[in-house]
Amino acid sequence: MTAIRNIVLVHGGFVDGSGWQGVHEHLTADGYRVAVVQNPTLSLAGDVAATHHVLDGLDGPAVLVGHSYGGVVITEAGNHPNVAALAYIAAFAPDKGESVGSLIADPPPGAPVPPILPPQDGFLFLDRDKFAASFAADVPEAQAAFMADSQVPWGVDALGGAVSEPAWRTKPSWYLVATDDRMIPPPAQRAMSERAGATVSETPGSHAVYVSRPAVVAAVIAQAAESPGGQS
Repeated sequence: MTAIRNIVLVHGGFVDGSGWQGVHEHLTADGYRVAVVQNPTLSLAGDVAATHHVLDGLDGPAVLVGHSYGGVVITEAGNHPNVAALAYIAAFAPDKGESVGSLIADPPPGAPVPPILPPQDGFLFLDRDKFAASFAADVPEAQAAFMADSQVPWGVDALGGAVSEPAWRTKPSWYLVATDDRMIPPPAQRAMSERAGATVSETPGSHAVYVSRPAVVAAVIAQAAESPGGQS
């Protein structure tokens, strides 16, 4: 039994993989081999295929990490034989038949509602003027503005992509709850992580906690890699 040395990072909707840079730096400094998946974000099937492409190239087991919608991707892609453990960072952790669309369809009273604009030509964006407050409230103002201006079009088909077989049912998982999240309400994060049987930790942070608190996020991922449950 040896600790996992491969880490694969999967980004969510509206952003690309560059937001993982701080987490990447912490993990590589600790000797992990880290790959970042650049999701096309057109459909769940396409993003799972992109993730499988990275996993296929590994020389051993990996911790598969997802942020936000990336949690849906890892829930489906995590059935790949090279995945030994899952780590959810303020992420959706759907069950069989669930999608982001179904999980956000009926928000509880008083919960913050993400400022998603009506779809245009099959793609979704966040309201630029509300992006920082909703997605990246604890990220430096200039960086949050850049994230808002560099949004990745998120396909409606990705929003509706349903999981066929949740990997958390057969593989150990870890979950980091961002307690100041205004995109995925913390109570929803806690409910999904509990349902998945994940090892849960919490930290103050916005939805962009992987950008604002990379050391905390990297520590959770390292815990997954080093835990007996995540070893291979």
